Amino acid sequence: MLSDAEIAAASTPEKITAVAARLGYSEDEIECFGKYKAKVPVRDEKPRAALVLVTAMNPTPLGEGKTTVSISLADGLNRIGKNAALALREPSLGPVFGIKGGACGGGYAQIIPMEDINLHFTGDFHAVTSANNLLSALIDNHIHFGNALGIKEVIWRRCEDMNDRALRVVEVGLGGKANGVPRTDGFVITAASEIMAILCLATSLGDLKKRLGNIVVGFDGNGREIHARDLHAEESMTVLLKDAIKPNLVQTLEGTPAFVHGGPFANIAHGCNSVLATRAAMARADYVVTEAGFGAELGGEKFLDIKCRFTGLRPSCVVLVVTARSLKFNGGVAKEDAQKENVDALEKGFANVKRHLNNLKRFNQRVIVAINRFYSDTDAELEKLAALCRECGAKAVLCEGFAKGGAGAEALAREVVAECEKPVCDINFAYRENDSVRDKIQAVATEIYGAASVSYSKDAKRHLAAIETNPEYAHCPVCIAKTQYSFSCDPKALGAPEGFLFEVRDVIPRAGAGFVVVIGGSMLLMPGLGSSPNTERITIDPDTGVVRGLM
Repeated sequence: MLSDAEIAAASTPEKITAVAARLGYSEDEIECFGKYKAKVPVRDEKPRAALVLVTAMNPTPLGEGKTTVSISLADGLNRIGKNAALALREPSLGPVFGIKGGACGGGYAQIIPMEDINLHFTGDFHAVTSANNLLSALIDNHIHFGNALGIKEVIWRRCEDMNDRALRVVEVGLGGKANGVPRTDGFVITAASEIMAILCLATSLGDLKKRLGNIVVGFDGNGREIHARDLHAEESMTVLLKDAIKPNLVQTLEGTPAFVHGGPFANIAHGCNSVLATRAAMARADYVVTEAGFGAELGGEKFLDIKCRFTGLRPSCVVLVVTARSLKFNGGVAKEDAQKENVDALEKGFANVKRHLNNLKRFNQRVIVAINRFYSDTDAELEKLAALCRECGAKAVLCEGFAKGGAGAEALAREVVAECEKPVCDINFAYRENDSVRDKIQAVATEIYGAASVSYSKDAKRHLAAIETNPEYAHCPVCIAKTQYSFSCDPKALGAPEGFLFEVRDVIPRAGAGFVVVIGGSMLLMPGLGSSPNTERITIDPDTGVVRGLM
């Protein structure tokens, strides 16, 4: 079988002007980046499409294929005569060069141009990084020139779009007075920057500027918040982001329009593409397939509790992606043995899927299970998996998008259409808007994750006390950062652990984004590269310029 890169290279995509024209954009309205990428204008458009949310079981080292299913589902919808589009996140260079590889799907279910999207794309990540670090420079410059605002504690961190563990804690301002005031600082990965969250939640350029001004950069000696607007930073930051706020338009191998914009991680950020891109897609298609990162208890919960709460958007259907081999891994099978048939381990690992199904039902969502088929899956395993789903009251549909593209997702597309024809369900949020921040954390940890109780570090208690006395955060949702591999804070606790202690290490105000970040366990906002990162497998032919190994 051809590699992902060879499949993408062999495709004959339409020019992006033609894709845009099918959506109703004139050639003068779009800004082209070559032949196959474009930015579309920011508009206040009324959504009309049925919104399909794709989420998944907890990820494993074996991969679940959420993006592959999302892409093939959208292609499948178009193949059965529906007008469908995609709304997805942009890849971060961290996973591309780290452990995961690219984020454009795979096989015959890809968005293209794959190489461009996985690397610099249209420069949005670079713009976010620049705006973030401009604010950092202004903070230290202000302190250097007398500190008129009396900044005592700085909570704003610099960012970089790469997994670089050496930057987690750094000392800045060293080398004498000319270089500033020495202090301890650190970096987060760009996908975890509050500016990335703001870009993805902003509804207009004006809203973006207001949110940037609301960013809390630190505190004075009396505990008063210092905001970016106090440093007169919001105008220049907005200038850096004036093009990045525009949604990007590309396409799948089969020509399905794909709005790919924004890239917050779901384990350390809110894990959803931009509101503007979602609304643009929903204004110009009848069905829009979108994706929330990692497992349903992370990206799925944040999509519902944060993005839907802020925007009023409601999914018409939720697709939960599962794989037989990941279930076997959750059932105790080693990674190297996951290709061997083991129905008993699959049944044991199904506890993970059952917890996600129950959670989504608790949110009052209608769910279809998409079994993302791999070549090693046996009939006995697939039949058992479908039967286990039926026992939970969920229909399971086989998806073969990787091997067959949209044709391999037509059955899933028909089931999705049937669900979307029913009235849209309202959302039973995990917590009420006027609950305290502490109660919101408790609700997600106990009712969604399965924890028995929540504990707080000394720093978390101090920061939480300050946040809960500030009326600005009275209605804010919580964005919990924790490991993606488990419901708990322990990445090795597979399946569906329960009765555990959920440990909160810190609580950080994110007034610009409009939520409170809660850091669980040992989770870090700057990941590190593994012992054998994907960068070791990426090559480029110096004669042809062909890149391999990105996927």
